[in-house]
Amino acid sequence: MLNVQLMFLLSPDSPCPSRQSAARRSIFDRAGRQLRQLPAFVAAILLIFGVATQAVAGDDKSTAAWKFVEDLTTDIGPRQAGTAAEASARDWAIKRLTALGFASARIESFDMPTWVRGEERASLTAPYPFALAITALGNSGATPAGGIEGDVVVFKTFDAFKSAPASAIKGKIVYVGHAMTRTQDGSSYGVFGAVRRQGPNLAAKMGASAFVIRSIGTESHRNPHTGNTNFEPGVTPIPSAAVSNPDADHIERLAARNAAPLRMKLLLTPKFIGTQQSGNVIADIPGSDPAAGIVLAACHLDSWDLGTGAIDDGAGCAIIADAALRAASQGKLRRTIRLLMAGAEEVGIHGGAAYFNAHKDEPHALAAESDFGADRVWRLDVRLPETATPIKARLAEALAPLGVAPSGQLAGGGADVAQLIASGVSAVDLQQDGIRYFDLHHTPDDTLDKIDPAQLEQNVQAWAIMLRLIANAPENLLGPRK
Repeated sequence: MLNVQLMFLLSPDSPCPSRQSAARRSIFDRAGRQLRQLPAFVAAILLIFGVATQAVAGDDKSTAAWKFVEDLTTDIGPRQAGTAAEASARDWAIKRLTALGFASARIESFDMPTWVRGEERASLTAPYPFALAITALGNSGATPAGGIEGDVVVFKTFDAFKSAPASAIKGKIVYVGHAMTRTQDGSSYGVFGAVRRQGPNLAAKMGASAFVIRSIGTESHRNPHTGNTNFEPGVTPIPSAAVSNPDADHIERLAARNAAPLRMKLLLTPKFIGTQQSGNVIADIPGSDPAAGIVLAACHLDSWDLGTGAIDDGAGCAIIADAALRAASQGKLRRTIRLLMAGAEEVGIHGGAAYFNAHKDEPHALAAESDFGADRVWRLDVRLPETATPIKARLAEALAPLGVAPSGQLAGGGADVAQLIASGVSAVDLQQDGIRYFDLHHTPDDTLDKIDPAQLEQNVQAWAIMLRLIANAPENLLGPRK
């Protein structure tokens, strides 16, 4: 019952604070009695992190996490990989982490090919004029300066496009739709995102003049979603873009009526600016036993350029920084907690690869990543060696009052720690609610106002509990590496 009561207090749909005081006092009285009935280590963890008192601060914007993401998105804004803005974000992060008390905050630089956005406009010119909300995909080729105009061939699904003969594609502007659905765990992104990741390359090889997709997103606003695509060596990039979901609906309705052929005019002027510098920001809270390994908490500091990168992934960086501080605030840690704020994740996971190459021989006890927005944590997944399996039960008990339930699935980690986990490092996934994530992902709407302070706080509490428990676990977490 305690978890239900605390989740009520954390809920953005619960009554406003001015109307909750009596209810809160009653709930906290009951919560205090129930805390005394919990196993000692669970009650201690909950009290350490102030679950019963911090939960009331549903609109609190004074926490370290909120200030981190507020200042990052306000003072720096969008942080596209390889640009001066991303470099400014790294410098900003070093100053902030140092001020917060992290040790050895440093930048580990690496080089990467860099693509930047240019002008982007599109409209249907037949059967009648209609301006489209459109944005280029990362690594898109450019149109000529005056744009291109051509017939549009429409496919409702990626499979339908892949089955089409090259003769239906050559010289055409290809449009491909899909039917992405909302899922709490975000699993639909992996399925429907294939059209963005693979489609432009395939269309280029089939002779298309341009490639346009329905945005990989779930909202119904005229906000197109960007995201990266890649072309094989030797394949010349073609202009590739995403239209908003309402505009995609319009295109598909026109095509279904079998009226006059659809024609589109498209102008995209992105460019590659050569090799530029990116980098990872790394900071530690040293532990007392170096041989016990490093607990790596990751996020990515770069963002796309359409919004301010609040949910993707400013929030993740804010969560791990605040949580690590809270985990260390109650005494010495056995294991070192290391923050990895990766660079250039959005455009190819360059930062994660650079970290792995530089640090793969160091003893990593566990890796975890926050990169799915700021909505509440609802599920616990673990990947642990047999010698450390009791940790899962302790984590489950400690996180239950926050409404987090264990699953039977193995933790997979995030993009920037995937190579470490594939090499045999243990992992914990604190799975966040993804129901609205793809309404905002890679759009102009990825801004600070979309973060709910109460849900951000629940994330920090869950991460703080997890980090301290893992950092001080007596079990051996250094399993065999691959």
